[in-house]
Amino acid sequence: MIITTTNTVEGRPAREYLGVVTGEAIIGANVFKDLFAAVRDIVGGRSGAYEKALRGAREDALREMAAEARGRGADAVLGVDIDYEVIGRNGSMMMVTAAGTAVKLS
Repeated sequence: MIITTTNTVEGRPAREYLGVVTGEAIIGANVFKDLFAAVRDIVGGRSGAYEKALRGAREDALREMAAEARGRGADAVLGVDIDYEVIGRNGSMMMVTAAGTAVKLS
């Protein structure tokens, strides 16, 4: 499965457009995890625990989007956009969404 932020794949034009596909992942902000991340992980203004959690959520959203595209018979997802949004009571969760257009390539 080719996943790209571009609207085309060089040398392989889209033969058929199969519609928009999406994937979502939500991660919760555990109070103790947050506290320990702040104390233990912050080095040079970066938090390894948060970065790892966001990376995992992004990978999950992309995997879910690719699975939906595969289910439609696609061999690529074009124009992929990844967004991050704070949601929940007092911003207690982070949602990562991935969306793109599923296509069959020539």
